[in-house]
Formats: sequence, structure tokens, C-alpha cells
Amino acid sequence: MAKTIAISDEVYEMLSKAKMKGESFYDVAKRLLRRQRISDIPKILEEEAETIKLIEMQKEADIDRVRRVL
Repeated sequence: MAKTIAISDEVYEMLSKAKMKGESFYDVAKRLLRRQRISDIPKILEEEAETIKLIEMQKEADIDRVRRVL
């Protein structure tokens, strides 16, 4: 069953900044509140590396697109 909660504008902005592409507020809250164990570190690092790789690929695509336009 879904619940409605009230949060301040400040917390909303923090959650918005923490959101990854395609992630809902539910997803970001669950991710941030999840207790993590030392054994989770390799998986976390792998996920972060994949995110960084995707950002770099998008950055390169954006640079190529700008070069073609100019």
C-alpha cells in the first residue's frame, strides 16, 4: 500500500540531484536508505563504473554532435 509523505523543498532538491536516469523517487529513496555491507562494495563499484562509462560515452557523443554542427 502506498503512503504519502511531506518533505521540505531542500530534501526534494537533494533527492532530485541524487536521482539517476530512469530512476523514480521511490527507487532513489530505496537505494539511499538501503543498508550496505562490506561485501556489497564490489557490486556498488561496478555499478558506479558503469554509470561513469555511460556518462563518458554521452559526453563524447555530445562533443561529436557539436563538432558536426560547427
